[in-house]
Amino acid sequence: MFHWLEKHPFFFAVAVFVTIAFAGLIEILPNFAEASRPVIGTKPYSTLELAGRHVYIKNSCNACHSQLVRPFKSETDRYGHYSLSGEYAYDRPFLWGSKRTGPDLMRVGNYRTTDWHENHMKDPAAVVPGSIMPAYPWLFKNTADIDTAYAEMVTVNKVFKTPYNEELPMADGSKATVKMAATLDEAHTDALEEAKVIAADMKDQDVKDAVAAGQIPEIVALIAYLNSLK
Repeated sequence: MFHWLEKHPFFFAVAVFVTIAFAGLIEILPNFAEASRPVIGTKPYSTLELAGRHVYIKNSCNACHSQLVRPFKSETDRYGHYSLSGEYAYDRPFLWGSKRTGPDLMRVGNYRTTDWHENHMKDPAAVVPGSIMPAYPWLFKNTADIDTAYAEMVTVNKVFKTPYNEELPMADGSKATVKMAATLDEAHTDALEEAKVIAADMKDQDVKDAVAAGQIPEIVALIAYLNSLK
């Protein structure tokens, strides 16, 4: 067999290619599958966080901000640990981004607060001198779309088996459960309870009044989402 291949260079090249390709698949696919598993401490998004993620996408925040910390010292010094595949297990779609007009936001929840985001969205240049980011005043008036967020939650749970209502291991050894409401009305109630926690740390009185009246401004949902990025 080998003697025959030595006399036929074309088939020899094909045999080498097939052997290397097969060996590569055997080596790469299991590692790829393992790396894509959820990292310990990774949780699916809550209803309010999903609504905030929709606000983030709707306003094209991902056009200027990436969510992908690369494994370079300059990046890990600034943003924290580099991104792992398993941290995106529940992101549909991924928001890695391909351009950084603004800083990476993969772990913004570790070093920015609700108060900081509120002020920044109102007047970016007042918070970050020299910033070219525009203000987003409409986020303080528009109402977050909880219906769509809940619909996505139910869909990913049924189609992709996203683990809602299940205990998940956290990095500190504890367990955490992200609730998926049984009904849309219950989802609104849960999102409003989350919103009250966010609004309590905000200064805008109109936002506080809206939440107290049962409304959830988009800025509250967006901040909930940004705070979850860790």
